[in-house]
Amino acid sequence: MIKTDILIIGAGPTGLFAVFEAGLLQLKCHLIDALPQAGGQCSEIYPKKPIYDIPGFPEVLAGDLVDNLMEQIKPFQPGFTLGERAETIKKLGDGTFVVTTNKGTEHNAPVVAIAGGLGSFEPRKPLLQNLADYEDKGVAYMIKDPEIYRDKKVVLAGGGDSALDWSIFLADVASEVTLVHRRNEFRGALDSVEKVQQLKNEGKINLVTPGEIVGLKGEGKLESVTIRKTSNAAEDIHLKVDEFIPLFGLSPKLGPIADWDLEIEKNAIKVDTFDYQTNIPGVYAIGDVNTYPGKLKLILCGFHEATLMCQSAYQRIFPDKKYVMKYTTVGGISGFDGSKKEAPKAVVKAID
Repeated sequence: MIKTDILIIGAGPTGLFAVFEAGLLQLKCHLIDALPQAGGQCSEIYPKKPIYDIPGFPEVLAGDLVDNLMEQIKPFQPGFTLGERAETIKKLGDGTFVVTTNKGTEHNAPVVAIAGGLGSFEPRKPLLQNLADYEDKGVAYMIKDPEIYRDKKVVLAGGGDSALDWSIFLADVASEVTLVHRRNEFRGALDSVEKVQQLKNEGKINLVTPGEIVGLKGEGKLESVTIRKTSNAAEDIHLKVDEFIPLFGLSPKLGPIADWDLEIEKNAIKVDTFDYQTNIPGVYAIGDVNTYPGKLKLILCGFHEATLMCQSAYQRIFPDKKYVMKYTTVGGISGFDGSKKEAPKAVVKAID
């Protein structure tokens, strides 16, 4: 059985940053993730997608953000159980928890932090009769490596941030980019909408609104799509393409965690914003997996939640100790192996 101070379910950005904050408090962490690598969606779905709202980084690729977080937590030597899904939880008589994965690996900790992001997820697919015939043959539901689309004719469909952001990014990669959305209004950030409109005016993006993809054709591989102008059904457009990427979002599911007697609201875990604890004392939920009044599903909000969660976890693990945390400009980081790294740290002084 693997023993640790804080067992983190989910190795995405929020879970990884929780390791850092816990390490500053000299708490050991172990992470479980169903994916075969750390990083969550940032590694699995869009490692090359630029992120613009991480403080101190005007722009950072999702994969690079994960690499930086992994480097940041290295002194604290977290453990990882990857490629396994957290399946069950049981509270022991001593107040600690045992979490068992689908492969039977058991983990024991006094604190469990659920940082599962959107949980397990499936892409929302358009209702096209022969769609499955072209999956991995010109149809993809996520972009891992944009270089695949270098000098190709690409059609994207969707009206959210992903569709807008990837249209902007691929405008400098693909030979031709067409964005199709069934409404004239987009759901994404206003800045992205304005950028897409600017690229359209410059002739770098073809924008079809309102419209939708109604047909796919090709012998063994996608060769063309049919776009219906929904304002005038007579104006069907038959467009030769190499790749079609419908970006209609993900359909999230909590998976086995939904059966842990947690208080659930709209497929998210309700928490107390004092410390992001769930209705089960000792079990916390941080990042996109939780919900509370005013919740924003942003990575930077997950970082904040992880920080407060670790403070509460310390108090739970050491109820008879008080500590004083100073600013992170004092001293260096002390690794669990005794090594010393000269870098900012929070100094914790425990007082019995």
